[in-house]
Amino acid sequence: MSIFSGMHLPSVVLAAALAIGAAPLAAQDAPAPIPSPRDTARATVSGANLLVDYGRPSKRGRAIYGGLVPWGKVWRTGANAATTFVTSKPLVIGGTTVPAGTYTLYSVPKQSGPWLLVVNKQTKQWGTEYHEDQDLARIPMTTASVSPAVEKFTIEVAPEGSGGVIGLVWDTTRASVAFRVQ
Repeated sequence: MSIFSGMHLPSVVLAAALAIGAAPLAAQDAPAPIPSPRDTARATVSGANLLVDYGRPSKRGRAIYGGLVPWGKVWRTGANAATTFVTSKPLVIGGTTVPAGTYTLYSVPKQSGPWLLVVNKQTKQWGTEYHEDQDLARIPMTTASVSPAVEKFTIEVAPEGSGGVIGLVWDTTRASVAFRVQ
């Protein structure tokens, strides 16, 4: 007489699968976590709908600014595909008018002096495919230290005062710029 005698077929299959170790095989087939998953930041400020779609790299013990992200060079402001910025109404960001539409955001981190937020008219490209001749504006940003260090790169878009703020936060730095809806 078998150990499976008197069991219904689904029970027999389950018992057999467990007996031969099928559960560990299923766990091995699970996809590995994505190192820089996509994320979005959304806000509605004074009737303007704002969206940022970006890749979120992790620090993973690396030196970020001045290391992975070099000082004084255009950075894709995230990971993988370019960071997309959409506004449903015209904005004035740091004194620069940005018409309603879809853009790509880059940045230029600086060791001293203000960082730059680059609003670029080219869209739907890989993050390293940057063309300076497509820049709408390069807007100075304010930086501040944060503690503790932020592990995953984060873009914030939030109402503040009579307008809002766009913030880039990673490692021990937060770069931000105020905006208002035109």
